[in-house]
Amino acid sequence: MANLLEILQEMYPDVDFATHTALIDDKVIDSFDVITLVAEISDRLDVAIPAEELIPENFNSYAALNALVDRLEDEA
Repeated sequence: MANLLEILQEMYPDVDFATHTALIDDKVIDSFDVITLVAEISDRLDVAIPAEELIPENFNSYAALNALVDRLEDEA
């Protein structure tokens, strides 16, 4: 089963997700990428990200996105 880091590394092989903390702010990920990422997370991790969670703070780093996915898994 895929995990979040695997999905991110497949989509962005040149990004160091351990250290990059401004993915949205630095325009590494744009709005289209967020939608694609949400679809991948839904398909591969079976986690639905609601529209109200589609805010830059949740996608600016691997840590923030991982925290979001963990929280949504716990709520399910």
